[in-house]
Amino acid sequence: MQPTPDPLDAKFAALADPTRRAILARLTEGECSVNDLAAPFDMSLPAVSKHLKVLEKAGLISRGREAQWRPARLEPMGMKGIAEWLEHYRRYWDKSFNRLDDYLRKIQKGNDDGKRN
Repeated sequence: MQPTPDPLDAKFAALADPTRRAILARLTEGECSVNDLAAPFDMSLPAVSKHLKVLEKAGLISRGREAQWRPARLEPMGMKGIAEWLEHYRRYWDKSFNRLDDYLRKIQKGNDDGKRN
């Protein structure tokens, strides 16, 4: 029996590609067509469409259908799992930096006390 795939794996795999990250950045400005998304890249429309399929499969974008136009749009909730996963590590780093700050203040205070004597 194969383990259930972790949805984060698909999201991080999709985000690993700089073209897909650029596409997501463009979609923060609003929905647009494949032609609009392809404009800044030196690649074919089918290649851009493949990137869109990866992003869609990962749940990061959705694609609509309006007559001949298939707009792509950002799915804000698609990033929720990533944000939650990162939050755990942000809290870890905050605690680590707070301990480091406390330690540095303690050392500094010790140095200040030594200078006064």
